[in-house]
Amino acid sequence: MSGVPVGLSRVGCSGRSVGACRSVGAAMSVFVTRRIPAEGLRVLSQASGCRVLQWDSEEPVPRAELLSRVAGVQGLLCLLSDRIDREVLDAAGPDLKVISTMSVGFDHLALDEIKKRGIRVGYTPDVLTDATAELSVALLLSACRRLPEAAEQVRSGGWTTWKPLWMCGYGLSNSTVGIIGLGRIGQAVARRLKPFGVRKFLYTGSGPKPETAAEFGAEFVPLTRLAEESDFVVVTCALTPATQGMCNKDFFSRMKKTSVFVNTSRGTVVTQEDLYNALAQGQIAAAGLDVTTPEPLPTDHPLLSLKNCVILPHIGSATYATRNTMAVLAANNLLAGLRGEPMPHELKL
Repeated sequence: MSGVPVGLSRVGCSGRSVGACRSVGAAMSVFVTRRIPAEGLRVLSQASGCRVLQWDSEEPVPRAELLSRVAGVQGLLCLLSDRIDREVLDAAGPDLKVISTMSVGFDHLALDEIKKRGIRVGYTPDVLTDATAELSVALLLSACRRLPEAAEQVRSGGWTTWKPLWMCGYGLSNSTVGIIGLGRIGQAVARRLKPFGVRKFLYTGSGPKPETAAEFGAEFVPLTRLAEESDFVVVTCALTPATQGMCNKDFFSRMKKTSVFVNTSRGTVVTQEDLYNALAQGQIAAAGLDVTTPEPLPTDHPLLSLKNCVILPHIGSATYATRNTMAVLAANNLLAGLRGEPMPHELKL
């Protein structure tokens, strides 16, 4: 597009009268930090008077471009991989009124600084619960039944005949499952695992949730007891100062040698060196990770050398329907904030 640098695109305003979008106001400008699903971009482009500039790439916007493009905008639609800190807020200036992140997590946002400046924040909870829970179960099954390792044996010629103990793993029937963080995703995971014949659910978190736990007969226990008694541990908690690094050497040393660890929350909930040692030394049987530190994980990282560790590239919400819904919600959060109206999902600071 003439006059637009490589990687950037201007999304034209339709000029059509699209109901509530009409009230955004003629001077409102928005920067979208990545190529997002078309449905979300369409919501913004149809907002009369909303000028949208997008970093039109699957790859993250370079830091220098981000600092340049946020200058003077009223709205910012970002992703969880965009670090929105004081430097970005300073670059944006006092006109920035709304930040909408296309994610359920918000640890990439400098919330204290954002609150000081009176900027509203929208996020996208609920809509990715089912997709992430499904992925958590798939990852657990892949790790405990050694599916990637078994598939590789087929491709490499390692499959020679049926053998009684070859490729044996661990089943869910009559097991104890420990869930760290019985929020929306944790509940959805338990709901999906229960029909597998799980005998008992344990959970831990900031406090007991008796009404929520009743559906699964789940027992609230300290983290140490959860580690000691669980055959499977699934981490679905939010990243907070209290949860950062909580799955560490002490935690893994308490787990059974036959237990399987799964993390679909945030990479820094886990001390990765301690996890590597636990897997390499046989302290635990296997692990499945959809999140790591850093992301992407370097291809020479020690965890990738282990056959008993299944690692995915943070695809918990990666279904077409979920990502489309997230994009639309992020766009509607942004527009509602620009209009000074209640957002569909606003983070209360």
